[in-house]
Amino acid sequence: MLSKKTQYAFQALAFMAQQPKNEPILIADIARKRKIPLKFLENILLTLRKDGILESKRGKGGGYYFKLKPKQVTLARVIRLLDGPIAPLSCVSLHFYERCRNCNEKECGLHKMMVQVRDANLRILEKKTIADLV
Repeated sequence: MLSKKTQYAFQALAFMAQQPKNEPILIADIARKRKIPLKFLENILLTLRKDGILESKRGKGGGYYFKLKPKQVTLARVIRLLDGPIAPLSCVSLHFYERCRNCNEKECGLHKMMVQVRDANLRILEKKTIADLV
């Protein structure tokens, strides 16, 4: 399940991607138009900036804008950044792997099933981008 943080990130990024030009947009404008709590949105956009998805400009005419094109930002990247693993179990995670205790992955039916679930999700989330949300 996507966290509220990630849902808000997708709403904000989709709003930004809909703008005719990639010009800085004030956080307050995004928050007001998408009904996202301002302080929460500030933290989300800062995280996206630190990851290189967005850039920011200070002062008059400032705000946040895309550093990468919306079609270059996969949904999987945003989910991992804000929510962590996409995989339903840590033992099947590609980026956040942790071995399960008291489990032999080679014989575990649940492990094998969750690898299939992870792969099915990734087939979609690694191909779909912010541009696809618009």
